[in-house]
Amino acid sequence: MSSIELNVDSNGLAVLAIQASEQTLQPLTRAVRAELAAAIQRIGNDADIKGVLIQLTAAAATQPPDELLSLAERGISAVAARDIAREWQRTLRQLETLGKPVAAVLNGSVLGGALDLALACHWRVMHNDAGTVLGFPEIQMGLLPWGGGTQRLPRLIGVKAALALLSKGKPINAAEASRLGIVNGVGTADETIDHARAWLATHAEGVQPWDRKGFRVPGGAGPLAEFANETFMIGAAQLRKQVNENQPAPLALMSCVYEGTIAGFDAGLAIESNYFGKLMSEPVTGVLMRATRNIARAKAGRRPVDPKASAPVKKIGVLGAGMMGAGIAHIAAAAQMRVVLLDVTQSAADAGKARIANSLAQQGRNVPIAPEQAAAVLDRIQPTDGYERLDGCDLIVEAVFEDRQLKSQVLQRAEARVSDAALVASNTSTLPISGLAQTVRRPANFIGLHFFSPVEKMPLLEIIRGRDTSQATLDRALALAAMLGKTPIVVNDAPGFFTTRVFSAFIDEGACMLAEGIEPALIENAAKQAGMPVGPLAQFDEVSQELSWRIIRQALADGLDARFTRQAAAGVIQKMMELNRRGRRAGGGFYEYPQGAKKFLWPALREHFATQARQPGVAELQSRLLTIQALEAARCVEEGVIEDVQDADVGSILGIGFPRWTGGVLSYIDFIGAQRFVERCSQFALRFGPRYQPSAWLRARAAAGESFHPRVQAS
Repeated sequence: MSSIELNVDSNGLAVLAIQASEQTLQPLTRAVRAELAAAIQRIGNDADIKGVLIQLTAAAATQPPDELLSLAERGISAVAARDIAREWQRTLRQLETLGKPVAAVLNGSVLGGALDLALACHWRVMHNDAGTVLGFPEIQMGLLPWGGGTQRLPRLIGVKAALALLSKGKPINAAEASRLGIVNGVGTADETIDHARAWLATHAEGVQPWDRKGFRVPGGAGPLAEFANETFMIGAAQLRKQVNENQPAPLALMSCVYEGTIAGFDAGLAIESNYFGKLMSEPVTGVLMRATRNIARAKAGRRPVDPKASAPVKKIGVLGAGMMGAGIAHIAAAAQMRVVLLDVTQSAADAGKARIANSLAQQGRNVPIAPEQAAAVLDRIQPTDGYERLDGCDLIVEAVFEDRQLKSQVLQRAEARVSDAALVASNTSTLPISGLAQTVRRPANFIGLHFFSPVEKMPLLEIIRGRDTSQATLDRALALAAMLGKTPIVVNDAPGFFTTRVFSAFIDEGACMLAEGIEPALIENAAKQAGMPVGPLAQFDEVSQELSWRIIRQALADGLDARFTRQAAAGVIQKMMELNRRGRRAGGGFYEYPQGAKKFLWPALREHFATQARQPGVAELQSRLLTIQALEAARCVEEGVIEDVQDADVGSILGIGFPRWTGGVLSYIDFIGAQRFVERCSQFALRFGPRYQPSAWLRARAAAGESFHPRVQAS
């Protein structure tokens, strides 16, 4: 079925309807681009056609097309990629230089190539419903727009506003698009068609502003060169703080806009295609596109085996009103569920609800929320210290301290109050689900739901399937993730599951580096330059040395293997406990947290962890911090904790902030090569200890040339 329909009415108006599906956008596939080029050629050759109305209905294309991903992973050359871009640019350039007025009616998620097409029209009107947005998400995939977007948008709304939109890659709604001047009007479905026809009726020709003599880019007091240097120099400096050299797209984007807007429009298109070609030939681009696709698929949700068995959760009981429990209660109430927030005392439960009220107030400062909406969320939350209030709950989520005995007690009391059909879950981040399941009467209904802090903001939900967890229970957990707006990954039961094991490897390596005598600031900066959002010592303070020490003691008491008792970092953790540096919530850890001021590394660290005279290079530290996490992820695959490599990559990016440019922990191994990765691990094991030792299983995979991700074949 054709994606494009062209009809010419009796008044000489060509109506070009483009009904794009998810598979044909971001940007449009080569087949659709060719179809569009043929339609534009026909319009240009028909003297009876006086104007063009494009009705663009775009689907929510949030992942790169298989076409581009396949080309990138197969290693397309910069010249070949440039030529693909030039062909698309010529099609759109022909549209805007037909000499006939072209108006576009925009509906749906007009992203990437769809927005390129819209900007090539002379006039745009946009539906004002919540489902219609505009944006260029290419930067998130390691690319930049390649249909002229880097040149048309700055010439339309000014360099500064255009760079803000292009560099963030986030879509905007109709009101913002209108305010910026990207669209000429907004309205309902009927109104937009009428507005477009009315505009076409009063315009006999179509000429873009940048094709008129004397055109200047908006925002400049004179020629662009007079004010561009300051804008771009400051912007480039800010970008270098935000990204690392492994992400070439942001700086390429800024350079493309800078060079292109100083040059003429057609020269700017050539500049854009050159930058696009170079980025497409970069190995990191294919990795970024794959990560974007995997995250989009995970956000869409894994389909339950039996969707009919996944009845919606209407009432939830949350055991524990601390930070995690309150966060879970918050998102559940926001998802229209009635919530019972239970703690040991009424005052503790009330404090949990007060925390939610404060969170809603903070949210309102950033993203406007109507007072009545906030009130409705709070009205659905019932704080209590009475287990009898749990009657009628479809779901129980335990979120108390990481203590097996305490968790068992509250789970048993809560389970006694709910029906046999109720789902019972633990938010534990470390304790094996199969062990906790032994304390409940219906282990088939028991599952792990590991949320991440802050729950209201973190997108990931790690679902842990215990030994006795039924498929129906897993299906219900997946349906719950969709209801709560969370991106789920599914892992099998083991101490620390997946994310906690990988995260612990990261922060423990920071502690090991500190014990080796490496400068604390060097450790933190190396991690951030590698792409981690926060350094390992700062992360340690957030989870707290006290919690880590409690987890280590629990693992020792359970007689777990040395891999799970974190022995490499245990000495540093114990010393910090002895120094009463227990973490941020306890007043300080590796960092000081002055009231109303920025945190800074605790100066006395040097007294207790003497630094060596000769410090290692940043590149080595970056490699160690990424390698130790990837190695732990590979062990999770070997041990059956991870069955789907996509879950590992998505979980590492969304859950613990593993650098997106790597594609995720397992993609990182493939990115540098399995054999090279194993050799690197072996070298580190000789220098820093057996925690880096690759297993025989991983060595065999590397020797056989196996990768975690199959190569994408040409379509």
